[in-house]
Amino acid sequence: MENNQFQMGDVVQMKKQHPCGTNEMEIIRMGMDIRIKCLGCQHSVLMPRSKFVKRMKKVIRSKEE
Repeated sequence: MENNQFQMGDVVQMKKQHPCGTNEMEIIRMGMDIRIKCLGCQHSVLMPRSKFVKRMKKVIRSKEE
């Protein structure tokens, strides 16, 4: 089983930028799929968890902070 480094409400940095120019996303739904919301333009994207793990670079702000 994989070790989750992220949880719902965290702000994460992605490896590639969103077309609006920012690469910071907030996790707004978790399950088999993960929905993230762009903090630049508020657009949301749904992707499989495996693809999200590959594309995520690091957690910027944790919800618990």
